[in-house]
Amino acid sequence: MSRRRARRKGALKSSLDLTNMIDVVFTLLIIFMITAPMMTQGVQVDLPQAEAKNVETDNEMIQVIVTKENKIFINDMEVAEVDFAQKFDALFAGRKEIPVFVSGDRDVPYGTVMKVITQVQKAGVVKLGFLTEPLPKE
Repeated sequence: MSRRRARRKGALKSSLDLTNMIDVVFTLLIIFMITAPMMTQGVQVDLPQAEAKNVETDNEMIQVIVTKENKIFINDMEVAEVDFAQKFDALFAGRKEIPVFVSGDRDVPYGTVMKVITQVQKAGVVKLGFLTEPLPKE
């Protein structure tokens, strides 16, 4: 009987205090919300400046990028110049409703960008656009 009495007198109440855990979770959430936009990846291209209207697109589009090192990217995937036509054809697959945007660095030779544009047009692209930086406002 002594054991039963000891249990009743000193009975432990088990409860879980979630306040500290919730504070830590919210702190982590805030940290990730602040740092997530800073972790964007992509290809750095110094676009030429021009005066043009903004283009509105659906979620599905193909972006072709030519860097100043003459590297070609299709949607952030590097492609060799000799393989560009084949890889682009496979990705585009004749879907004429998909817009294609070409970004050429301002230091890229004109001929290199024209080769890319020619291959894109040969694939049957109907909606072709060029990305530029807006002109500085005076």
